[in-house]
Amino acid sequence: MKTKIAIGVIIFAIIVLSFVGLKKYSNQHKADNTPNSNVIFQPEGQMVTQGVETSKKLSEASSSSISQKASSIKSCEGNSVNLYKCFAKYYKELVIKSGATFAIEDMKKRSSDDYAVLSLCHPLMHVVGRQASESYKTVSEAFSKADSFCWSGYHHGIMEGIIERIGIENLATELNTICADVPGKERYTFDYYNCVHGLGHGIMAELDDEVLESLAMCDNLEGSWEEQSCYSGVYMQNIIDSTNVADSGNTVKYLKPEEPMYPCNIVAEKYKGQCYLGQTSYALQVSGNNLKKVFGMCANVNQPYRDICNQSMGRDIANQVAHDPTGTKNNCSIAVDLNDINNCLIGAVKEIISYYHSDTQAYEFCAILEDAYKNTCTDTTKSYYSVFK
Repeated sequence: MKTKIAIGVIIFAIIVLSFVGLKKYSNQHKADNTPNSNVIFQPEGQMVTQGVETSKKLSEASSSSISQKASSIKSCEGNSVNLYKCFAKYYKELVIKSGATFAIEDMKKRSSDDYAVLSLCHPLMHVVGRQASESYKTVSEAFSKADSFCWSGYHHGIMEGIIERIGIENLATELNTICADVPGKERYTFDYYNCVHGLGHGIMAELDDEVLESLAMCDNLEGSWEEQSCYSGVYMQNIIDSTNVADSGNTVKYLKPEEPMYPCNIVAEKYKGQCYLGQTSYALQVSGNNLKKVFGMCANVNQPYRDICNQSMGRDIANQVAHDPTGTKNNCSIAVDLNDINNCLIGAVKEIISYYHSDTQAYEFCAILEDAYKNTCTDTTKSYYSVFK
């Protein structure tokens, strides 16, 4: 269980599809006339160390208040067999008793002190969001009550709760109205992405984690950007399921430890890009974090998805070393050839920008690279950071 938690909660960090993948994508789908219509955010991948920095930002006064109130609720220590279930029950009750904002602050505090809570914080934030969704009439109202701690897990949970209330029988006809009140649709902002991406999570919950049916439901959305963002939520939820085995009978239908790139290798062409952009997180989990082995898996993927797979590796590698420039560079160098290394570095620098919402650390990373990679890194930094301004 400890190994599964420590390695398994690699859930995704926000990066963009590779240039080759986007070119192929735009040739196959209609283009929108909006500034960011070709920018497809990627579902986030998280190593547990990433939650620490956010947790430390809490004030001492807030932390003290949380500790005093939370101590009256049963601890889950010593309950390792059903650890996720225990904490899920705890946070559901805490939302009911004290509200979502308090529950999120509690999780931040506990995450700084408790490795188990930190490693499970994204799926547990789903729990908080699902319970909190009962208190809000609109998505925008619900989104305004929390930040994106632990990679927007609260937002994804809100969408799951809202979709559950709508019901699967009405979902196809109402799908395009759910995110209509979220600001930023015309600019494809991150808040709007979180809503549409969250639809994928909610659809999976309603369809009992049937990936193929969920992808088909996403196709009811108007706009190729919306479809792709929804697909990413479907795949992210599929990998999250691999960490919540207590809820899934220790099996996940659309994941195969002996075939780590499944289901990317069996889905229709239009669904492949978003799948390969996240699947290395699961491949690393089941390979014991064997970077060389997973790079080899990417090398066996046909283009343009080989490049996308290696960018996914760059994201995961940057996460693993807590965005340390030298460690990221060295681990990307394990890749098979120069093009694979280049794509790994592209994925890494996008992850660095996504994590810090700044280009400062990204340019520092680019500065230590060999000349063969430096220009691509700086060009990627300039173009990708522009969507965060």
